[in-house]
Amino acid sequence: AGMNDETFRYFVDFAAEFGLEYVLIDAGWYGDHRDGEADITKPIPELDLPGLAAYAKGKNVRLLVWLNWEAVRDQMDVAFPLYEKWGLAGVKIDYMDRKDQEIVAFYQRTLKTAARYHLAVDFHGAYAGSGEERTFPHWLTREGVMGLEYLKWSDRVTPRHNVTIPFTRMLTGPMDYTPGGFRSVTAAEFAPRNELPVVMSTRAHQLALYVVYDSPLQMLSDTPSAYRGEPGAEFLKVVPATWDETRVLDGKIGEYVVIARRHGSEWFVGALTDAPRKIAIPLGFLGGKAFDATIWADTRDTTTNPNRLSVLPARLEGKSPRPLELSLASGGGAVLHLRPAGGKK
Repeated sequence: AGMNDETFRYFVDFAAEFGLEYVLIDAGWYGDHRDGEADITKPIPELDLPGLAAYAKGKNVRLLVWLNWEAVRDQMDVAFPLYEKWGLAGVKIDYMDRKDQEIVAFYQRTLKTAARYHLAVDFHGAYAGSGEERTFPHWLTREGVMGLEYLKWSDRVTPRHNVTIPFTRMLTGPMDYTPGGFRSVTAAEFAPRNELPVVMSTRAHQLALYVVYDSPLQMLSDTPSAYRGEPGAEFLKVVPATWDETRVLDGKIGEYVVIARRHGSEWFVGALTDAPRKIAIPLGFLGGKAFDATIWADTRDTTTNPNRLSVLPARLEGKSPRPLELSLASGGGAVLHLRPAGGKK
């Protein structure tokens, strides 16, 4: 839409509307994203970053900025205190694409400097997790995973891939997969494309990624117009990105997975599958208590139109010996939002 103030005010307004905490100013805000010598303290003339940060703050939203790692290596001691002065919340650093001694040392230095200036960090082009988040809690997430963007140029991010990485990559820590593709097509209809990219999984599958995948900083990867007024978009306004408790309820690597996560008094359940499948969700994790639930799930029509899903209310009893049974489509899924019975909706 354009790298300018008008575009990002539009994104900030959308974030405020959907209750999102952050907006990312992506590659291009200071110049050529491949230029490791570009000045990351000088936005292009079309962008007033301090002004945008103030505009966002007025709507309870904060800004993150994308950066080339080589520029960060050379300029962080000047840039990071400036970002704090501007009112930025954090940085997304990209293109490391290695795991040698230089890069590991760069991570450590960057994280120490970012902490000094109260900046959160997201590393893209990163190696998979190795526990540093315990030392640096402001390191919210990292890529190190074949995520949804690969569908712009390949057909490798299949539903089978999506139900494999919870058992592999996710075991090492948070992963910034960037879910939320709201243009679903069948596998037979799929073709990679850079503009208005599509996903080969159902709408319910995309919603469930927000529960199944662990990432304290989550992304809505599609454009605002893809979400407004769309079935399932209301779930994106309520699903948290951090959790107090996790229960793996069922799963088989490469086939399906069902995970329940608790945030405060509310539970969220996500289910993903590679192929058509009936699943049974045991309710023992509810501790015998009753919950009012909203269930977003595949329907019979989802087989031919993967954007179709049902949205149904339900009362679930934790003391019930019978599991909740759902039918999932090919590349499908389901997600549940459970609130203590009698509480606020």
